[in-house]
Amino acid sequence: MKRILLTGTAYVAAVFAAGFVLGVLRTLVMVPLLGEMAAVLVELPVILAVAWLVCTRILRRWPLSPAAAVGMGAIAFLLLMGAEAGLSTMLAGRSLTEHLALYAQLPHQVGLAGQLAFAVLPRIQARRWQMPPR
Repeated sequence: MKRILLTGTAYVAAVFAAGFVLGVLRTLVMVPLLGEMAAVLVELPVILAVAWLVCTRILRRWPLSPAAAVGMGAIAFLLLMGAEAGLSTMLAGRSLTEHLALYAQLPHQVGLAGQLAFAVLPRIQARRWQMPPR
């Protein structure tokens, strides 16, 4: 369990940091040029590629069984959703209800799909870096 928490936390910390930078660039540069939906569609494969690389590095260092990797992805997803909601309320001044209402909009639904893919990547990667059975 300790390794699942460690890997999930490391995974979300690295990807969230990259996502924060990309999100600022998307909001300040790409949205005015392309519109919100196109900006999300440009950002999504970049952040998923970052997540893939981060996940690879973490699972090379701390291999997990496929079942434990599901736990890693779940922990990372919950932490990511909490961090996103926290930033939405602190930086944008939204209530939690207002933040959740954003998911009714297509660009936010696409982002949520990307976040779910982020959560599944550890399970996909675990087959490559699987711990030997005990």
